[in-house]
This record gives sequence, structure tokens and C-alpha cells, in this order.
Amino acid sequence: MDIEWIRQHCLSHPHTTEQIQWGSDLLFKVGGKMFAGVPLEPARVWLTVKADPEEFPELIERQGVIPAPYLARAKWVALENERALPRAEVLRLVSKSYELVFANLSKKLQAELAAGKKRRVPLKKNAKAKKNRASKKGSRK
Repeated sequence: MDIEWIRQHCLSHPHTTEQIQWGSDLLFKVGGKMFAGVPLEPARVWLTVKADPEEFPELIERQGVIPAPYLARAKWVALENERALPRAEVLRLVSKSYELVFANLSKKLQAELAAGKKRRVPLKKNAKAKKNRASKKGSRK
């Protein structure tokens, strides 16, 4: 299974990062949000992307294209193998997925990415609460 061509296409989109997650899945993200995923080990699917909600019903009617496991509710599709669709169609779907995910980022984050600023990951609520409790304990001494 050759994924290098799909990897290169994903990385050609602005502000794209790649990350291995869930053990052996190579994810492509923009603004910290996934727009494509490829398993690095043999799996039930070959590629997962977000689909245009209007195109989703048509795509899943095609041979080799299924609702993406765990993500179908959000209109994601999965290709069962590399030959499920012509390469040009796969590239178009990846680009469309990128556009959909980028469009759903906050306007502030879109502007930060366009300006080339590093994204600061906010602390989770529990982490903030623990940090505040720890600083209060230290000030009581």
C-alpha cells in the first residue's frame, strides 16, 4: 500500500500538520482539526475524509466507499481501498475535506494561521482548576 502520494497531497495544503494518533493512524490536520486519516497498518479502510454534506449520500452509494466508522454522523466517508475511486477523485475529496474543515475553524484561528502565528493550545478546564488550587496552596504558607 503506497500512501506517499496521498501524504504529499495532504501536506500541500497550507498550515497542514501530520500526526500519528490512535496507535497507527496517520492524521492530517489544519488548526488542530483532522481533515484526512490513513491507517499505517492493514485496516478495514484505506482513507477517511470529511465529505460535503450534499455529496455524502451519493458517495456512500459508490462501490468501495462507506460511511466512516465513528465519524459518519458528521458526514465523513471512508474508502475501503486505494482503487475505490480514481486518483483524481481522491485528490478532489481530500482537498474538499481540507476546505470544509478550514471553513469551520474560528475566524480568529483562520487569521492566526494566515498570519503565520503559532497556535497556543489552551489548558483544559480541569488542568486550570488544578493549577489554580496549587497556586493557592502555595500562597497560604
